[in-house]
Amino acid sequence: MSIVVTKSSPVLVAGPPELGTPTGSIINLSSFDKCFAPIPVALLLVFDQLIDYPVETIKQALSQALVLYHPMAGRLVTGPDGEPIHILCTGEGVSFVGASANCSLDQLTTSPLLVGDLAVRYPDEYCRPGDAMLLMQVTEFACGGFVVGVTWNHVLADAAGMAQFLQAVGELARGMPAPSVVPVRSQVLPCLPPAMVAAARSRIRVGTEEMASLDITISWSLVGHIRAECGGSVFDAVAAVLWQCRTRAVISDPDTPAPLVLASNMRGLVGAKRGYYGNCVMRQRVHAKGGTVASGDVKDLVKLIRLAKEKIPGLLTGGGGDQKPNPRYSTLVVTSLRKLGLDAVDFGRGRPARVMLPLRSVERTATNPCVVCPPCMAMDGVNVISLCVKPEHADGFLRELAAMHMHMHARL
Repeated sequence: MSIVVTKSSPVLVAGPPELGTPTGSIINLSSFDKCFAPIPVALLLVFDQLIDYPVETIKQALSQALVLYHPMAGRLVTGPDGEPIHILCTGEGVSFVGASANCSLDQLTTSPLLVGDLAVRYPDEYCRPGDAMLLMQVTEFACGGFVVGVTWNHVLADAAGMAQFLQAVGELARGMPAPSVVPVRSQVLPCLPPAMVAAARSRIRVGTEEMASLDITISWSLVGHIRAECGGSVFDAVAAVLWQCRTRAVISDPDTPAPLVLASNMRGLVGAKRGYYGNCVMRQRVHAKGGTVASGDVKDLVKLIRLAKEKIPGLLTGGGGDQKPNPRYSTLVVTSLRKLGLDAVDFGRGRPARVMLPLRSVERTATNPCVVCPPCMAMDGVNVISLCVKPEHADGFLRELAAMHMHMHARL
């Protein structure tokens, strides 16, 4: 039987008119917002326990949430040069689609086409000024269970901000009178150095090279072994493994730069108020030559990563980062969705069984990303979505990962 996802026509969901959703106000963009182009970002939250009437329940809760999160229902305003200026709270609404799939949730891991059909896409490569800031699709599966797909304009929020919003929708779906966290979008954050904003913005563009879409698991045993030897976090261990295995597969010249780029949530460092859901992310580079990364000990790479993370506060003054561009394909970006709250979203029957990315949602960046996803009980390890290697290097990358696991088991 062929897999079919049947979708309703998109509708615009806005806050209930009787509650007087504010319109006409302007949300000025921070320098953190301006580090991002208006590119689409997408996430899938997979729930294996079906709630009553998931499409209508979430649609109604979304409408209620937009009373407090009214910028989500607004539109982006750009200048004559096409650059974003501010968000206008028009109250036009969020684009919402209800859908059903004639298959089981188990087929998510075997059907990339199905995964790609569970989130609404913007019509163009970039989000246009007249487009909704947020698109949502709720898909009910024949076996029970459902998937919530969210796609949004990155200028609106980062992943931590979207996690907060989805938690609020979940609380309202469960019958709470109001979200537990009061949202904040207009806050004066520290201004980043203009050169840093320009450099970050220039690197965010639609990718044109074909990259291999890989769904990877780094085993808990390997992560635990690395942490036992050199400390560090789960993310440090995973990033070191990905960095070394990719470098071995991609870079043959030991003198070629092989930088690692880490994305960091800066809310605590800049004094963002509780409930702030705009962008508040910066990137730190870890510099090393290809030979150092490929032939070094993993624990030494963990040390480099930890040292770079200690320098993250210096990014706020421009003193902690190097803005010089590196060859695109030799650069690896590793970011994490863990600990942002996405795995705490609950629409009525518990937290998601898995948080996924439709792989096309990270195809638009100018870098080569690996995204570390929140824990998935069905996996014996850390789930990583990767678009970091070209198709001709994919087998080599996977072989290096397998070899590292085998080497670790041989040492135990």
